[in-house]
Amino acid sequence: MPRKSLSRSKDSQAMGPWRVAWERFRKNKVAITGAIIFLTIVLLVIIVPILSPYKISEFELSNKNLPPSSKHWLGTDEQGRDVLLRVFYGGRISILIGLITALITVVIGATVGAISGFYGGRVDNFLMRFTEIIYSLPFMPIMITLSFALMWRVPSEQKLFMVMVILAIISWPGLARLVRGQILSLREQDFIVATTALGLSNRSKIFKHLLPNTLSYIIVTATLEMASAILTEASLSFLGLGVIPPTPTWGNMIERARDIKVFSSLPWLWIPPGILIILTVVSINLLGEGLRDAFDPKEIR
Repeated sequence: MPRKSLSRSKDSQAMGPWRVAWERFRKNKVAITGAIIFLTIVLLVIIVPILSPYKISEFELSNKNLPPSSKHWLGTDEQGRDVLLRVFYGGRISILIGLITALITVVIGATVGAISGFYGGRVDNFLMRFTEIIYSLPFMPIMITLSFALMWRVPSEQKLFMVMVILAIISWPGLARLVRGQILSLREQDFIVATTALGLSNRSKIFKHLLPNTLSYIIVTATLEMASAILTEASLSFLGLGVIPPTPTWGNMIERARDIKVFSSLPWLWIPPGILIILTVVSINLLGEGLRDAFDPKEIR
């Protein structure tokens, strides 16, 4: 083996797994670019609504449908509201939906997968059969059906939370299966035998010793799930089944493009949120792919 390869392997052994993952991620220029783009968008959706001289509920019918200008950088909509403010405020909602959906998905999926893998037997069989039933359902048709069935019975101020819950309910099986597979291999290792000898409870074994060892896989899955949730919310809102105006999201802003007049004559109403959806989802996916490569134990650098 060449001396350089030997020195690299020794350095990897000397560093902890998180340090090794960071060094791998840092060398991935594409992933770093994705992280920079995503962090820039997050900062903009936080800062722009704060610095804007306009209010999200403020409208002036005398200034409706104005093209971009020095006063309104992205023009105004059909009610005279500032599009720049609504685009970045809507970005807050869309990213928040993605973040909370990813967190709920992680909690449900990791818990179900860990319990299933640790206990095995009937518990594993029941949980995995239920997981496979959910996993086998066609994602988008089920999302549309649930959204249509529930949205009309939910008050408008709670529809945002309902979108998050619906997305999370459908999205957790993939992570549960991944965590279960990791737990099945980890539970036979020496450190779990040691926890048994120490008399630790099963709850402690699962949540303090087994799940932390699957954290790298959970982080990668949560990152990719966030991008998927943002895109799904945009799709549902475009169909009128997601977050309902006047609360802006990128999805219900591009829904206006279904009007041929808006599509052809008022492009500043739908192009900016469409571009931000693309940039956000692509950057998160690049970040997720970089994290997956960084945490891959088989990856040789």
